[in-house]
Amino acid sequence: MASKIEKIIARLQKRIAEGAFEEQYEAAQETRLVAARYTKQANWPAAIDILSNVSQALLRAGQGGSGGDLAILLVDVYRQAAQKPDGASRGKLLTCLRLFEREEPTRKKFIKEMIEWSKKFGEFPAGDPELHHVVGALFAEEHEAEEAERHLILGTKESAEVLSRMEYDWYKEDESHTAPLYCARAVLPYLLVANVRAANASYRTFVSALAADNKGLAVQDVSSQGSDIRIFPSLPLLNFLGLLLLAVQKGTPDLFRQLKTKYGPNINELGDTWDTALEMIAEMYFGIQRPRQSNPLFDMMGSLFGGGAPGGGQSRPAARRVEAPAAEGLD
Repeated sequence: MASKIEKIIARLQKRIAEGAFEEQYEAAQETRLVAARYTKQANWPAAIDILSNVSQALLRAGQGGSGGDLAILLVDVYRQAAQKPDGASRGKLLTCLRLFEREEPTRKKFIKEMIEWSKKFGEFPAGDPELHHVVGALFAEEHEAEEAERHLILGTKESAEVLSRMEYDWYKEDESHTAPLYCARAVLPYLLVANVRAANASYRTFVSALAADNKGLAVQDVSSQGSDIRIFPSLPLLNFLGLLLLAVQKGTPDLFRQLKTKYGPNINELGDTWDTALEMIAEMYFGIQRPRQSNPLFDMMGSLFGGGAPGGGQSRPAARRVEAPAAEGLD
């Protein structure tokens, strides 16, 4: 026999599926009242079930505003209940997320509230990695590159490949010699969040795609324990990124300084695009102190993630491009 909660949900879902806009709106308002009553009683499971089911029904019916508001209220109930991120709580939120239309204004707030909740009640200070991964992958599918980057950098072990493939697809819309700039948008932030494995994975994914698409491009393989680096004689900054990953494994300050010296002229051609990131990497992995700044991580992210996504009508992240001839073998 169906419970009282199940009957309420079924009734509201039927009104939404069969009703006109006015009835759908009234169903949303009734849901808020019922959820508020159960929340006041601290009957969290009942409030959560009603909000998650009815918000999904509204979103499926194209009522993004009302459905989005209830989805945001669902996050608030999680917060009041001190609910930790787990399979069930994530599942309800991610089901709602996938039902939002791309242009629905409440989606952005829902994502923000969802991540903030996971920061407060989950075990990861930057937010739940699974939530970040799904949000980032969704933005990548929609070609919202900058939004995708911010989430995928904090995602799961699967995020590195998704991020690098997105960066590579983005790179293909730019000039051939800008490949290192797009590869760096994954490698450097991963190093800055101390995810060396993801930094290596993203580098491998990017350069493998580059080599596969450009058979005439000269490539030399350099292998070491835990890393396979490809050297591209005509793309010095891409070589720098690969050798930087090798140096990070060794943690030898002199090796890092040698790299900076050898590739200094190439790095200087970028202006200060990589400077903050490399200073932080030098301190994190090689013990080379840098001048203290107020929010260096935010400054670095602003530098690396500046510019607009492809098709967005804004400047690309490679605004300060390496003014070098096109690499041999890259068409």
